[in-house]
Amino acid sequence: MNDKPKVLVTGATGYIGGRLVPKLLALGYRVRVFVRNPNHLKGRLWLKEVEVVSGDVLEPDSLPRAMEGIQYAYYLIHSMGSGKNFHQYDINAARNFAAQAKISGVTRIIYLGGLGDPQENLSTHLSSRHATGDALREENVAVTEFRAAVVVGSGSMSFEMIRYLVERLPAMICPKWVYTKVQPIGITDLLDYLATSLQIPESANQIVEIGGDDVTTYGDMMLGYAKVRGLRRLLIPVPVLTPRLSSYWVHWITPISASLSSPLIEGLRNEVVVKNQLSHELFPSIKPMNYISAVTLTLTDLNAGNI
Repeated sequence: MNDKPKVLVTGATGYIGGRLVPKLLALGYRVRVFVRNPNHLKGRLWLKEVEVVSGDVLEPDSLPRAMEGIQYAYYLIHSMGSGKNFHQYDINAARNFAAQAKISGVTRIIYLGGLGDPQENLSTHLSSRHATGDALREENVAVTEFRAAVVVGSGSMSFEMIRYLVERLPAMICPKWVYTKVQPIGITDLLDYLATSLQIPESANQIVEIGGDDVTTYGDMMLGYAKVRGLRRLLIPVPVLTPRLSSYWVHWITPISASLSSPLIEGLRNEVVVKNQLSHELFPSIKPMNYISAVTLTLTDLNAGNI
């Protein structure tokens, strides 16, 4: 009999959640996934190994069944593609989730948010990520909040935006946000933090900033990707290119819709860099790779058909 804790994963149809589930299963945890549409799980190799509960965090009546008997709950949900009111959707969803977690006796919520100095004028997207963490803490259930910047891996929206632009454009007209500092993190390192947190009780009630081994800029991320791919690319900075125009430009060049690219690009004006060493103190066994290594690993997995 498996006496490992039962874990709930929300957002299992998404990029992070879909990769976290098999990692938790490999570690021996019993996993339940909470999804709006179970049909979106078809084709997942791990589907027969998990319990599936359908529902919506914006519908509180669907949450009790999802959280029954759960010790740890991963909150990997955001409403960024739902229109201009996504910030309020995020807050309402997080409050519903936290309220039911308290009723159901969930020991801890593990949440993935976004980096960014709260003292700065953060974009709507980044401020919403922080406010969601605050909403999850309102019911006094222990929360481990990880804050990360760009996740390097196939399927990560921010990374896919960079990948499509570099692959398709020999020369790119770029706004000043290409000089903004960013500390990207590889998907394998991110998953290590999320999964290992269950074994680190000291990570409860902590905001843990995580990032890769180097600080770079969005421009250098594009040039670094080009280098790994063996492509020659030219960046042409321009003084004026509004977030709205940038989002339309990204939409025209990539498959990413303007409704998704717009809040992402608005957030590119904010520096997203790890400011403290708490991640090293709590997770000394995790040694995050640098950006070039993360890109190389991602492309190797893509070419091998492992993603």
